Amino acid sequence: MTTFADLGLSPKVLSAVTDAGYTIPTPIQAGAIPPALQRRDICGIAQTGTGKTASFVLPMLTLLEKGRARARMPRTLILEPTRELAAQVAENFEKYGKNHKLNIALLIGGVSFDEQDRKLERGADVLICTPGRLLDHCERGKLLMTGVEILVIDEADRMLDMGFIPDIERIAKLIPFTRQTLFFSATMPPEIQKLADRFLQNPERIEVAKPSSTAKTVTQKLIACHNKDYEKRAALRDIIRAQDDLKNAIIFCNRKKDVADLFRSLDRHGFSVGALHGDMDQRSRTTMLQNFKDNNITLLVASDVAARGLDIPDVSHVFNFDVPIHAEDYVHRIGRTGRAGRSGAAFTLVTKSDLKYAEAIEKLIGQKIEWLNGDLSSLPAPMETVERPRKGKESRDGSKRRSDRRNKNEKQVEEEMIEAVEPVAETRAERQPEARPQQQPAPVRNSRPSPANDDGRRERRNRHRDHDDGPTPVGFGDDIPAFMLIAGLAAKG
Repeated sequence: MTTFADLGLSPKVLSAVTDAGYTIPTPIQAGAIPPALQRRDICGIAQTGTGKTASFVLPMLTLLEKGRARARMPRTLILEPTRELAAQVAENFEKYGKNHKLNIALLIGGVSFDEQDRKLERGADVLICTPGRLLDHCERGKLLMTGVEILVIDEADRMLDMGFIPDIERIAKLIPFTRQTLFFSATMPPEIQKLADRFLQNPERIEVAKPSSTAKTVTQKLIACHNKDYEKRAALRDIIRAQDDLKNAIIFCNRKKDVADLFRSLDRHGFSVGALHGDMDQRSRTTMLQNFKDNNITLLVASDVAARGLDIPDVSHVFNFDVPIHAEDYVHRIGRTGRAGRSGAAFTLVTKSDLKYAEAIEKLIGQKIEWLNGDLSSLPAPMETVERPRKGKESRDGSKRRSDRRNKNEKQVEEEMIEAVEPVAETRAERQPEARPQQQPAPVRNSRPSPANDDGRRERRNRHRDHDDGPTPVGFGDDIPAFMLIAGLAAKG
């Protein structure tokens, strides 16, 4: 049986590994460490939770024992898709590199540039970062990448598949062509492999598990439920309460809004719960993750920011509140449980609209996932058809009847208006002589007793109205507005 001592690691690294309690490497570690020590490019594929991080951390520590980094010129570069995963890799270097005096710089968003600049000025043997923050430092003139000897791209499929391709291409141009490049991922679809080949030179491919396979120690079940969010939340609460062996669990949602809504719901129902998603500031994310690791909270509602590479050794359950749209994400989500040979359980809530995604997952992992308590065809009638819809239906029907009456009345009024307007238009010229005498009430008004000032104003107004020989303004027909008559009077005066 192969041991770590057989892989060619330095005594300092072997001592740290032994102190950590490990003696036998995992298949990916046994396959990747020897060629990495020979400075070969590597493309490592293994299911999540099998120790891929140590597969590049241990050989890098051995290779870095010779030489020191200069100011602002890192010797190695590790790219990670998320802040949490970058911070976790930094913890691994501190754990296995305790016998080394290496400077490790962590460049992630949400942290002050000044603090990171101070670390870079001392010289970084290991630079761990997310692509965006690395490019920010390069653009500010704080980094010179010509001294990089080893480039590691962790979670390669996600790094290349989710908008990081332009950033990685820019970074690769800043690094010497003679570098050693290591790719590690749980999934490597053919189209992503073509992109990876652009960064690898004659790589050693280590594939210790079927791509996109799931751990056999994880029990997987599908739960049928209705589309309504409140019914899904009720189904989730029921299944959580039904787990007698639940120690802690991660609950995955597709959207950040759903993370917040589900967190509030579980908190109102008395569960020990926290939330983790990409919109949270870095301090809150780090604190929440640490509380979950320390068992201060039992449930962690999270987006896919927690699906990749997070090493929380003893997670007993994973619940997919939403079926992931990308089937590969399912492999990473349920990989948070059943790690290092432990048993775990994964439950996925499936609605009718999610069925196609569930089928894509089964096709990807090459196995059928059993339903818990029957499939979608055995679902009882939704709750709203028993209680709520009756009142709502009556209201909707009533609204429809009122709408119909309103539309009918409007149509009837419109027809009556058309019928009234047409004869008026035809006989306007005939009715005009009759209309003018009716608009001359001057004798009647002047016969009324009124103060002297009123009589004078009315006589002038009526005299103007009765003897206006000017042309009729266009657009007003026979009725001239009073304000135009006043303006005309002022003009004549």
